[in-house]
Order: sequence, then structure tokens, then C-alpha cells
Amino acid sequence: MSRTRNYKPETLEIVERFFVALEALIADGTLRGIQTYCTRHGIDKRHLYAQRSDHGRGYFEVAWILPMIADYNVSSSWLLFGKGPMSRK
Repeated sequence: MSRTRNYKPETLEIVERFFVALEALIADGTLRGIQTYCTRHGIDKRHLYAQRSDHGRGYFEVAWILPMIADYNVSSSWLLFGKGPMSRK
């Protein structure tokens, strides 16, 4: 079990935007749910759920955000820096 990490504020902001984007993709029907995202992209859903409930948990991986940028048109500038619109559409 991963314990709470001392993430920098910038990392916590990226984690927060990741979950905002994930919820938006579910809300607009692009994804059925979190399990779909995890299955498609080889993410342990238990780790994702734990990270979602406590952003300070040590499970977050940069690889989690890559499919959002490559496959779901989420803006890397928005995801990493919070600049511009969330979608590149």
C-alpha cells in the first residue's frame, strides 16, 4: 500500500486537472467510466481510485496522462500548466 507523498503543489495541480479531465470524458460519453480508461491503458484501477480519493497518495504516474493527450484530445498545456482550454478540438 502506498503512503501519502509530499508532492509539490504543481504536481497536485496536475493530478487535480487529470481527474477533472477524466470526469469530463465520462460526462460527455467519450468514456463509459474509470474502469474503461484503466483497462484500455493498463492502469491499476485500485491505484487510480485511491489517488482520486486522496491526491497525495503515491500512486500517480505520468503515464496516466499520456492517453488523455494522445487519444482523447486533452490539451497538454492545460493538463500540465492549466493554460488555455481543456480540449484541443
